Amino acid sequence: MPETGSRRWTVARYRALLRARGPRSVRFRTRLAILMGAVAIGLAATLFAKSSDAAAEVFNHFARRYPYAPLVTTPLIFAGLVWVTRRYVPLARGSGIPQVIAAQGDPERATRSLVSIPTVAGKAMLTLIAVLGGASVGREGPTVQIAAAVMGLSHRLLRVPLRGAVLIAGGAAGVAAAFNTPLAGLLFAIEELASAYEQRVTLLVITAIVIAGMVAQSLQGDYIYFGLIGAHMPLAAAMIVVPFAGIIGGLAGGLFSRLTLMLATGGNRLTAWSKAQPVVFAAICGLVVGATGCATGLTWGTGYGAARAMIVGVDAPLWFGPAKFLATLATAVAGLPGGIFAPSLAVGAGIGNLLRWMFPASPSSAIVILGMVGYFAGVVRAPLTAVIILSETTVSRGLMLPMFATAFIADWASQFVCREKLYHGLSKSFAIR
Repeated sequence: MPETGSRRWTVARYRALLRARGPRSVRFRTRLAILMGAVAIGLAATLFAKSSDAAAEVFNHFARRYPYAPLVTTPLIFAGLVWVTRRYVPLARGSGIPQVIAAQGDPERATRSLVSIPTVAGKAMLTLIAVLGGASVGREGPTVQIAAAVMGLSHRLLRVPLRGAVLIAGGAAGVAAAFNTPLAGLLFAIEELASAYEQRVTLLVITAIVIAGMVAQSLQGDYIYFGLIGAHMPLAAAMIVVPFAGIIGGLAGGLFSRLTLMLATGGNRLTAWSKAQPVVFAAICGLVVGATGCATGLTWGTGYGAARAMIVGVDAPLWFGPAKFLATLATAVAGLPGGIFAPSLAVGAGIGNLLRWMFPASPSSAIVILGMVGYFAGVVRAPLTAVIILSETTVSRGLMLPMFATAFIADWASQFVCREKLYHGLSKSFAIR
């Protein structure tokens, strides 16, 4: 009898354990949903990145062959994109990061609106068309929204509850896969998407970020976004350059955020007119982008090529930073889908190029990177993310201390121009339906 009782107790315990942790348990299906979503995010991010690069190449070839044609084609494409976006996928406009921030309020409902598959499919397609039109857009913000939608879909397929932290994991995994920067993805989840250092980041969230990054890396190769730069700067020079990079970059980044929020959510006459005539306003913005691009030949698209050239020490015109700022601002306020991550790094490189003229004796690569850190931190108000992204995309770990100092000074300086964080201000215009 004791043996039988012991055997019955063992079977019962085994069945209970199977119910709690077996293949049919919520716990097991939740882990599987995270893993499936992370792998799919890596694949989606890679496909989107390659498509975006191909679209940029097509436009560059077109612009070289017909140098003044964008004066007509870019405004028409801007107007057409805004009309299509407002009519068919209104939640796909803009970066994509504000949508993920807003989606945390009700993740389940958000998977049918803000981060639904139809919304992000339209987002991806329209962003690629924006790149084909020469818009100053990046793919990183849209990748965040796409990644959150993929993670939501994996949870719906396996019928497990969806939490806000999972959308954060998906969005951060998108950043990690887009830049090949797993650590930056993790910090972006804590610092920007969650907007609180106390936000609980579980092991599954970290796993999603790492897996998505590994999948993207296995498909795209073990690449470094801006190349192996390894910049460094003597401490004596850094003490002089850092305050300038932080204050100038922070003020410029804060100005970009202030103008973007003013035209997106403000109550002034220009904002009211742009909302009443969105297609006409988009065409005007497209004309600004087209005219700037035709006049300079450098401000199209993400600005990656120009930014990398300045990082490695190639001389660039001093007007590049302001010109790219104008093109990116005009694109951001036009109302079409597309991100500002990569264009902001290009503007920051332009600011670094101005600083390089001010401090000719200092290492040029290091100064340009500090300009990028300062401006990017001023725009997104996420200093840790700014530092880690630039350290991982340039492998400039010897510059970490000056980068941290620049980022925190820029975050402080940016608040004098724009107190509200850009992405969180924009997220208020997205309601979960």
